[in-house]
Amino acid sequence: MESQEPKATGSTLTPSMYSNRVMLKTVLESCDGGDMGLVSKTVVVGGWVKSSKEVKNHPVPLPPDASPERKGLSCLEILESRIPCFRTIIRILCGPASSPSVREKLESLIPKPSSSSTLFLLINDGSCISTLQVSIDSTRAPMSAGQTGTCILAQGVLQKASSNGKQTIELKAEKILHVGTVEQDKYPLSRKRLPLDSLRDYPHIRPRTTTVSSVTRIRSALDFASHTFFRDHGFLHVQMPIITTTDAEGSSEKFQVTTLLGKTNKKEEPLGVSDADTVSLENVKAAIKKKSSVVELLKRSDSNKEALAVALQDLQETNELAQQIEAREKSKPVTAVKPGSVNFNEDFFGGQNYLTVSGRLHLESYACAIGHVYSFGPRFRADKTVSPRHVAEMWTVEVEMAFSQLEDAMKCAEDYFKFLCRWILVNCSEDMKFVSRRIDQTITHRLEYMTTSSYDKISYREAVEILRKVPDKAFEAQLQWGVPLTAEHLSYLADDHYKRPVIIYDYPKAVKPFYVRLNDDGTAVAAFEMVVPKIGTVITGSQNEERFDMLSTRIKEFDLSRDQYDWYLDLRRHGTVKHSGFSLQFDLMVLLTTGLTDIRDAIPFPRSHGKTNN
Repeated sequence: MESQEPKATGSTLTPSMYSNRVMLKTVLESCDGGDMGLVSKTVVVGGWVKSSKEVKNHPVPLPPDASPERKGLSCLEILESRIPCFRTIIRILCGPASSPSVREKLESLIPKPSSSSTLFLLINDGSCISTLQVSIDSTRAPMSAGQTGTCILAQGVLQKASSNGKQTIELKAEKILHVGTVEQDKYPLSRKRLPLDSLRDYPHIRPRTTTVSSVTRIRSALDFASHTFFRDHGFLHVQMPIITTTDAEGSSEKFQVTTLLGKTNKKEEPLGVSDADTVSLENVKAAIKKKSSVVELLKRSDSNKEALAVALQDLQETNELAQQIEAREKSKPVTAVKPGSVNFNEDFFGGQNYLTVSGRLHLESYACAIGHVYSFGPRFRADKTVSPRHVAEMWTVEVEMAFSQLEDAMKCAEDYFKFLCRWILVNCSEDMKFVSRRIDQTITHRLEYMTTSSYDKISYREAVEILRKVPDKAFEAQLQWGVPLTAEHLSYLADDHYKRPVIIYDYPKAVKPFYVRLNDDGTAVAAFEMVVPKIGTVITGSQNEERFDMLSTRIKEFDLSRDQYDWYLDLRRHGTVKHSGFSLQFDLMVLLTTGLTDIRDAIPFPRSHGKTNN
């Protein structure tokens, strides 16, 4: 499919199809490559001011061969250009003894030097790392145009940069078409180099920073690369539901979806309850308005002072009641819905529903019908743990393949992972230079190494044996067979022992979901994890249980509702097939490719325990 992004080719510059402006990326990348064919082209550009400076203009004399017949020039202007010291000569001829009035009259005939200045703005529109310098006469630009964060749309002519800075080309603006002003005292980015943790308080503003915009472009590239990989390998994209009745991971850390909050049966209030508990705030405010009108009428009449005093007292009590109700509303806690206290048959969906933890079960139904499929969307886990690797809402790429086994899933996961690393190195070179300079100097080298190296594949049992042979390493968590490997264990294997990604497979059945295929030994299941240095587990996958009796037994072992998973068992009743798949934590992949250390900086609007921001 042909890209619709505007392009600069030679001396041709195509504006955006959906705007009359030209994206800065098309101008700057063309000129950085040495192509100056865009000089003298008239364009419209837009962006946000990163910095600015104002330079006073100096009068430029006319060249010696300037003709007096040139239009718009007076004789005095021509004389001044030919004899720059004309003013000095007048002062000498007049001398100190001459009349001040004569001297002032003669000097008034000489044009005063220009007091205008040029405003130089560095703007960026988010399409690339680089900024474009826009120069404009200060008389043509509002004073607010030079403030940091201001949005401008300018029309002008491209020319070679007048300064000796990083710029090779600049825009000589003829007019400003739009100015989006900034409340400078409230604008959070007025301070330079605000730390990333402070920027989290302004998720709606932080994309304007160079770091976050660069991370966003890398994230977008990973998104596009994912769809490209699966499209090129014959996968179909299927959207999975966000609201579901099933729990794919067997976890209790789920977000419940209900419309029953505040709709439980209310008991009759006991006698003596205060007015603040029974009267609505809207009714009280309406009463205040009426009583205020009565007071105003009584004030205009001096005939009934006692009635005025009573009305004022009544108004004061009503205002106090309104304050009590407002305070009650602000402090009123949200009551959690307990399964035993409500009838979920009356809920919107007629039963208990949750935000999905994983879409792999639903995705499996499509794999068993149309072959290789994948999905990409948000997944939710109500885990209150504060961690730089986890938030409540995380985006996940999920893959399911019919007629495939565990080895096939591991091979596909490795190929997909390497494809993403390679794609970023090739297609995000400028952003990678920036994150290497600003965030992690080793990131490019690590990505290159991960695209070319081979990944070791070891069983869970082999991993435990390796970890037990580390005498000088005191792990905080006790290492024993049958328990999940901790982040500390995984970090040692990937960072210290293998020094590259490692794939661990055949986990104990107790630490993996019920749907993973049980191995012939009856103790391990066909599951795997890809562990990456500095990040941890990025991909988890498995071959799923295709045998009806075995899956039914596993559902019983996990104490899950048979009715809730009957549709899933149907896939084994009707045309069963061996199948496998995996899930990639997309946000962790962004963390890996950018060198960031906290996942909240890799997500546009992170949602974590106790905080959603907006």
